[in-house]
Amino acid sequence: MGSFEASEETVKFLCERLLDKTQPISERFRALFSLRNLRGQLPRDALILATRDPSNLLAHEAAFALGQMQDAEAIPALESVLYDLSLHPIVRHEAAEALGAIGVEKNLPLLKKSLVSDPAPEVRETCELALHRIEEMKNNGADERGASPYLSVDPAAPASCSSISELRDVLLGEEKGMYERYAALFALRNDGGDEAVSAIVDSLGAKSALLRHEVAYVLGQMQNKAASAALIRVLKDVGEHPMVRHEAAEALGSIADEGSVALLEEFAKDPEPIVSQSCEVALSMLEFEKSGKSFEYLFMQNPVAGEAA
Repeated sequence: MGSFEASEETVKFLCERLLDKTQPISERFRALFSLRNLRGQLPRDALILATRDPSNLLAHEAAFALGQMQDAEAIPALESVLYDLSLHPIVRHEAAEALGAIGVEKNLPLLKKSLVSDPAPEVRETCELALHRIEEMKNNGADERGASPYLSVDPAAPASCSSISELRDVLLGEEKGMYERYAALFALRNDGGDEAVSAIVDSLGAKSALLRHEVAYVLGQMQNKAASAALIRVLKDVGEHPMVRHEAAEALGSIADEGSVALLEEFAKDPEPIVSQSCEVALSMLEFEKSGKSFEYLFMQNPVAGEAA
């Protein structure tokens, strides 16, 4: 990800806003999204503190941001989060993914430990992915296939030299390894055509909650309205894993389909905080987009503490 310069005053404001529990969750996310574009101790320390926030949604997003920043200084904090079984699995999962995104060899034993000891399947599967990513980077170097057109540090490099039909078979193949399926998912995302979108939507029926959540995330990245109906079904399914419903809510916000607004407003009252807060954030992002303003403080002209929310 790219990084930006900001004044010390702005950085301090963003850190305070991120950690201020009296602020609406959408305001804290605005600060978080801005901080992940910065470098240095202040943003890193604020994000590390946020990984312990009572909001599991905010805590997991802070861990994700540290991974996207690929800041090796955050490794000890991410290790601590990964091993803390009192934390929600969604937060531990994101710490494991972040250790994979940072991608250094010394993270291998940390991930191997959780691969065998964590009680949550989504965390163990994430450790498996992260281990595979680091091993592949070690063996292949910085493969050009690994560069995402969406400027994200992905958990797997996209598969190469396969037709859409072959990629679909891999993505939907329950007998395939998780890394192989993720690689197919990112190759289909990068293709972006109607056939690729259809294959990705079909994989929302996968057995793995981890894979389903990544599929919803990818559909949000693609912002293709053809995925809206399937994402709506996921959000409405109260039996679905919260991490999958949360990604579906945020994806619907990214797609910015007017028909989704009423649904997001309805599920902003969901009893599961990870889902309700995701809907709040998605609605806020839609509001900013509609008014032609940036959701992130960093890209506003005067992000000052006294600014009206």
